[in-house]
Amino acid sequence: MEKQFDLAIIGGGIVGAATWYKIQSRHPELKIVLLEKEDLLADHQTGHNSGVIHSGLYYTPGSLKAKNCMEGREELVAFARKHHVDHDVCGKVVVATDESEYPFMEKIYKNGLENGLTGIEFINSEQIREIEPHVRGIRGIWVPQTGIIDYRGATQKMAEIASSIQPESELHLGEEVTGVEHGEPNVVVTNKARIKAKNLIFCAGLQADRLARKDGVNLKERVVGFRGDYFELEDHAKHKVRNLIYPVPNPDFPFLGVHFTRMTNGDVECGPSAVFTFKREGYGKTDFNMRDTVEALGYSGTWKLFFKNMKFGIDEQRRAFSKKLFLKTLQRLIPDLELDDLRPGRSGVRALLLNQEGDTRDDFRIEYLDHSIHMLNAPSPAATASLAIGSQVADMADKQFNYGG
Repeated sequence: MEKQFDLAIIGGGIVGAATWYKIQSRHPELKIVLLEKEDLLADHQTGHNSGVIHSGLYYTPGSLKAKNCMEGREELVAFARKHHVDHDVCGKVVVATDESEYPFMEKIYKNGLENGLTGIEFINSEQIREIEPHVRGIRGIWVPQTGIIDYRGATQKMAEIASSIQPESELHLGEEVTGVEHGEPNVVVTNKARIKAKNLIFCAGLQADRLARKDGVNLKERVVGFRGDYFELEDHAKHKVRNLIYPVPNPDFPFLGVHFTRMTNGDVECGPSAVFTFKREGYGKTDFNMRDTVEALGYSGTWKLFFKNMKFGIDEQRRAFSKKLFLKTLQRLIPDLELDDLRPGRSGVRALLLNQEGDTRDDFRIEYLDHSIHMLNAPSPAATASLAIGSQVADMADKQFNYGG
């Protein structure tokens, strides 16, 4: 049986849910279906991320990342407060342990100011210890606007509100999109049904490139997955971290580095590592998928990324399989951590859109065809920025699909 909708949104992570929430709120008359291939919303990148509400400290002023992070953070906190989603704007410290880190520390501090952060300040070693007594650093940045949130809960609440606005809108879980047939209307083919929809929006995360090609997008880049493993602090060691503790990131690498995060449930996570994964949606160290592996390792951009970051990659692989090496990295910030303070935690996979030269398409990237909009790249801080991204996509839909009247 073919059902017909005004709009189909493919992907039930927080960006897809925020897009539904924004468009449905703006246009309550539209019949919208959100399709998610898993049995739960937010079951991949959203549900496996660090749970941090990012401040906007690291992002290039004027970029989509910076703009959407700043706007999205304030809106997300207001949303969480209004709808009782677990969160805490607790602040964080960024800690330097060597003077060689000072130049980049100055750069991210200036980024923060240019991006409109208020209350950030340089702090000395004594002030660091006042905030985080077990941390040993020589200089720090206090960032009061960073926090933590239950992103799964936020995603669920956005979808819940959206579905309540229009009775004929629907959420389909466990329904994977396998193809798109173009026409008037278009037909989205899933593993369960054929769904007619005049317009389409793809927020597919780790599968963004594949679904874009199914829809006819001429995309040269490819998504490559990188797994991040976490440890958790045992109950007897949780007092060693009060809130959020970050290192000064290495500007030569595409990841922020191992950090400490107090979660909304009181647990404390340490991580993540950053290693190539042989399965896009694989959260175990030995998970493997033939198609994912062949596509990634058969792509020139993957190898060029490897060669550019050879030492970093080798160190990350060694640390991923060695608790002692992971501990050594953590002890740069908290020297009195011990092996029995750590237990294995969860893992997440981050989608990197790589070009053929091995460069990450680091900023948010949205493209559209006559009938569809594609969120092709939504790396961190996409979860923090989700409501701002949803507004941006809603603006594009108003223009592209003539929803604006």
